[in-house]
Amino acid sequence: MTVSSFVPSPELLEEFSQFFRLLSEPARLLLLCELKQGPRDVASLIASTGFSQSHISRQLGQLQRAGLVRCQREGVRLIYKADDRLVDDLCALVQNRLRQRLQAQLDQLQAV
Repeated sequence: MTVSSFVPSPELLEEFSQFFRLLSEPARLLLLCELKQGPRDVASLIASTGFSQSHISRQLGQLQRAGLVRCQREGVRLIYKADDRLVDDLCALVQNRLRQRLQAQLDQLQAV
């Protein structure tokens, strides 16, 4: 069976839907972008995003449960890191799609 002929079960569709809902929150996307720059602790994420500590912790917890973020303890601090491969692949996929759509729109405008 090829990927293009695959029809997911209702349960798998629900999992897909939950994953995309996770990524639909702008705060989580911003945190992923921040973490793509390198490992960070919550204090530095507060400084760069302006979000509250509780908001950041809640969003990071959801990203961590989804496997998009990992953390490790350094003394009393928790250092968060994006799962580089997956986050990079997702960002590249979305950027390429947006680029294609914008290029198609530009081509249409130039044809007028």
